[in-house]
Amino acid sequence: MNYPGNPIIRHKYTADPTALVYNDKIYLYTGHDEAPVGTEEYVMNDWLCFSSADLVTWEEHPGLLQATDFAWAAGGAYATNVIEKDSMFYWFTAVNHQTVSGTAIGVARSSSPTGKFEDVIGAALITRDMLPATGNPKINLDPSVIVDDDGCAYIFWGNGQCHYAKLTDNMVGLGSRINTVDLPDFEEGAHIHKRNGWYYLSYGYGMPEKVAYAMSRSIHGPWEFMGILNEIAGNCETNRPCIVDFRGKSYFFYHNGGLKNGGSHRRSVCVDELYYNTDASMKRVVMTSEGVSM
Repeated sequence: MNYPGNPIIRHKYTADPTALVYNDKIYLYTGHDEAPVGTEEYVMNDWLCFSSADLVTWEEHPGLLQATDFAWAAGGAYATNVIEKDSMFYWFTAVNHQTVSGTAIGVARSSSPTGKFEDVIGAALITRDMLPATGNPKINLDPSVIVDDDGCAYIFWGNGQCHYAKLTDNMVGLGSRINTVDLPDFEEGAHIHKRNGWYYLSYGYGMPEKVAYAMSRSIHGPWEFMGILNEIAGNCETNRPCIVDFRGKSYFFYHNGGLKNGGSHRRSVCVDELYYNTDASMKRVVMTSEGVSM
């Protein structure tokens, strides 16, 4: 599939991008919007995977993971994050739980970035009853994981409130208590990355969502709010950022409603270049129709 310009995938509606660079390729994992035209609610049953060596020509890898691959899940294939550690690939997901009210975080594992992923725990990693009492059934959304320079991994997530915790060395348990991060107008869509000793925590800001971000010298904060990174994505109320470096450049993945009949429930993943200032802060991302080329 060759899709120059934005959106970068056009034969399906895609959302909530997460990207992984491995062996000189970029692997893009997305949600899959299937709401019929005229239906203004989320219909999301599985996740999609694409790979590329140039960010223009994409190969699809079907059938890697769906919400019902978690036997304890009741559906709802929300935003995810895929990360590699010790040559294994971990897919952290947000789904609806069958027996614990609300959303939950699960984790699947594979020995290949395009292999079939399987539930590695047989239960949820994080459920709503593990958090302070809340009336928000979607509190456990949008996991984002970072493996730090010392090999320790941390997971960030949330809806209305950002949470984080350390993961165990095997990536499938919590290695600390659950903490909160206070961020202005945090809605959802957390994304954590690190560059040159700085931690960056980007997220959906307000509703409809812009993307804002904060910076810190420590994974534990304090976090300094840095302002808006990306404006409202046209006719789509949500956004979910993903920032990666690939072949010497930095890229910002996001979604909008840019395809025909698109909108908040039929979204499409896009990518544009991201640039840093001399003080390590990020420049505001300009969304383009042209996208990127290598």
